[in-house]
Amino acid sequence: MPADDIDRALVRDRLASAVREAGALALHMFRGRPASWIKGASSPVSEADLAVDALLRERLLAIRDAGWLSEETEDGPARLQRAEVWVVDPIDGTRAFLAGLAEWVIAAALVRLGRPLVAALYAPVSDELFLSVDSLAAVEPRIVTAPRIPSLALRLARVATGALDGIFAAPNSHDWDLAAADLLVHEAGGLVTTLTGESLIYNRPDPVHGALVAAGRARHELLLGLIRDRLAEFA
Repeated sequence: MPADDIDRALVRDRLASAVREAGALALHMFRGRPASWIKGASSPVSEADLAVDALLRERLLAIRDAGWLSEETEDGPARLQRAEVWVVDPIDGTRAFLAGLAEWVIAAALVRLGRPLVAALYAPVSDELFLSVDSLAAVEPRIVTAPRIPSLALRLARVATGALDGIFAAPNSHDWDLAAADLLVHEAGGLVTTLTGESLIYNRPDPVHGALVAAGRARHELLLGLIRDRLAEFA
């Protein structure tokens, strides 16, 4: 299928099936207390992360032959030569997963020319599936406080559904934390941007992002204004 002639609904449906299958595998291992270790300075990883990554790689590349960028796969320059790339977080919220908490998700997005095109997030414990290309009901948000959700992708999905009014995210998130949920927020009529209002670009050589804000469009502008005012106080 040519890159400019993708059937998004078909890819969405096959992606949904893939993340559900990956979620079932993760949920089985979640209950079995998989082995885990620390990678880098302090990031936990488990055998479940690696198993889900391998399953998703097989399933997603069968859906669409594209580049690959995953938290649990060694990165390389080959993806930068592709117009499309799968951006995957096998388990977003590994700390919650290992602690036996429910707030973790399987996240995957097909990115084209730097922006997500089709995306899915699946929370296996609660059996919640968030898909792009769906028509999400408009929700009038109310300002509330909420406990921190360990999975950044799940936090953003809550913005897309209107369950959360808006969120801030600290620096150092990666493409795989954001790409799928970014599209969900966008298609729900919201925005995920830098603190100065720029859209996020994916599949760059360094897939790391700075501090972010996400909200519906009207409240997003309000939040950016509050940030500008606060920065002006210290100028």
